[in-house]
Amino acid sequence: MHMGVAITLNRACDVIEIPSGIKGSLPQGTVVRIMQSLGNSYTVSGGQWGAMYRIDARDADALGLPTPEAASESEQRVFSEQLVWDELKMVFDPEIPVNVVDLGLIYECKVSDSESGGHKLDVKMSMTAPGCGMGNVLKADVESKLARLPDVKEVNVEIVFDPPWSPALMSEAAKLQLGFDLDYGAPSSGFPVIR
Repeated sequence: MHMGVAITLNRACDVIEIPSGIKGSLPQGTVVRIMQSLGNSYTVSGGQWGAMYRIDARDADALGLPTPEAASESEQRVFSEQLVWDELKMVFDPEIPVNVVDLGLIYECKVSDSESGGHKLDVKMSMTAPGCGMGNVLKADVESKLARLPDVKEVNVEIVFDPPWSPALMSEAAKLQLGFDLDYGAPSSGFPVIR
């Protein structure tokens, strides 16, 4: 992967500014650096102000990278609660290289029968901060991923702030990855505090 290497966009590309969540476009010829490539998006820095942006994987060709292929029907999976949680672990915070489950943002995921047949998924999730501009982006990522699961007919995602998110909600693996002290939850290796 081209992490940290300067890449010139070979075409104009839709982006979402991080952390504001404002949609925009970067023109052809903009120089960016890939900071993170997880889930179905790239986090890049660059542009006129050196800001951070999220680029969807469908626009990977603008970065000179191959676009992901859609899963073939032969790869159909059987619905299970584990499949739901596995899919949630494919949604990543664009600023932090940790998925929303290990980051502790998923407070609840209920599976029930849909009135129209199939399954209904009700998810309660939070953000690391109430004013996070990426909240609707992450919510849409969760909805999109879960809606593609077999036999899922309804997906309802609600963003909640009670109880407020704290680093204590992160998995031990996430705390270790981010350099948090497992006993106290404070950064122990110079990593920035999560906003």
